[in-house]
Amino acid sequence: MDALTSGYGLIEGPVWDPTRGLLFSDVVNGGVRALAENGEVSVVVPKRRGVGGIAIHADDALILGGREIIAQPLSGEPSHTLIPQNITDVSIGFNDLTTDTSGRVWVGSLGYRVFSGEPMRPGHLHVIDLDGTVRTVSDDVTLTNGLGFSPDGKTLYHSDSRRHTVRAYDVHDDGTLSAWRPFAVLEGQTPDGLAVAEDGSVYVAVADAGCVAVFAADGSPQPGIPVPLPMVTSVCFGGDSLADLYVVTGSREGPHENCGTVYRMPAPVPGLPVPLARVAIS
Repeated sequence: MDALTSGYGLIEGPVWDPTRGLLFSDVVNGGVRALAENGEVSVVVPKRRGVGGIAIHADDALILGGREIIAQPLSGEPSHTLIPQNITDVSIGFNDLTTDTSGRVWVGSLGYRVFSGEPMRPGHLHVIDLDGTVRTVSDDVTLTNGLGFSPDGKTLYHSDSRRHTVRAYDVHDDGTLSAWRPFAVLEGQTPDGLAVAEDGSVYVAVADAGCVAVFAADGSPQPGIPVPLPMVTSVCFGGDSLADLYVVTGSREGPHENCGTVYRMPAPVPGLPVPLARVAIS
C-alpha cells in the first residue's frame, strides 16, 4: 500500500474521475481536490468544509455534501441547492452519498454534530429523483456513512456507524426501498465509507481499527486489509479498469494533527463504476 499524498485533516468522499483522477475532500480544512495519476494535487472546489460525499454529475458539475446538498458547476458558476439543511425537523447537514444507474442521488442526513458531544439524534436516508424531487426513504440512522449498490443494482448498502452495522435494503424499480436488514455487523467497530467490487464484495473503511473490512456478497467476512493509520474513513476503486483500491484516512490518533493520507494498492478484485448523477440541477 503506497502513500500518495498527505497533510490533510479528515479526508472523505473519494470518487474516481477518469478525467481528473481521484476526487476527495478535507472535511476539517475545507476544499475538494483532485489527485492526478502523475501525483499532482489540484484544488477543484475551494474552501467548502464538511463535504462527506461527492458524486460526479453528467453536466460537468459535482454533487457535494455539507450543511446542504449542492450541485457545484465546474465552470465556476454559482452552486445550486438540491436538498436544504432542514429537509427534516432534526437534520443539521449531510454526510456520504452515492448514485444509482438511473442517475439518482442517495444521501444520508445527520441529526446531530458528530464530534461536538451533542446527544445522538438519528438521521435519515434520502433520494433525489431525476426531476429534482427529494424523498425520505429510511429513518433511524444513528450516524449515516458509506453508501453503495450491488452489481445488479437491487441492493443498497449503507453504513450506520454508531450501530456498528452495514445495512442492506432491497431496491425496487420505482426507487423505493424495503425495510433494512443487517448485512454485516462490526462488533465494537465503526464502519465508515464503503465501495463495492465487480464480484459483489463490499469493502468497508473501519474508522477506529486501522483497516478495511471486506465482506463477500453473502455478507461473510473475508480477510481484511491493514492500513498504516488508525482512522480509515473511506475507500473507492479507481485507475485503469478500476483495478486500484484507494483508501483515505483522517488524523485522529495519528502522529500529528494533519496526517490524513491517500493510499493506493492493487485491488484484489476490480471495482464497480459509480454512475454519473443525472438529477436536475437548475
